[in-house]
Amino acid sequence: MALLPILECPDPRLRTKAAAVAPAELAEPAFQRLFDDMFETMYDAPGIGLAASQFVSRHHFIVIDVSEGKNQPLVFVNPDIQARDGQQVYQ
Repeated sequence: MALLPILECPDPRLRTKAAAVAPAELAEPAFQRLFDDMFETMYDAPGIGLAASQFVSRHHFIVIDVSEGKNQPLVFVNPDIQARDGQQVYQ
């Protein structure tokens, strides 16, 4: 596994629209390595989530782990927000 460089605001590459991941791509070993590298990078940061676009991948997926023990990693491929509530706070 490898740590990946994380893009940070205001890097314009973060505004690039991600491409949907095809089901066939998920079966490729390279994608599993990518997920593993993203989790390693996220835990090292430390963080609770990381989007593929944060390290120059143009695929549409995120990895997260919000568990107390950092032992419940989740991958969301082609996520689609159906509804939202509240307001976004910028710091």
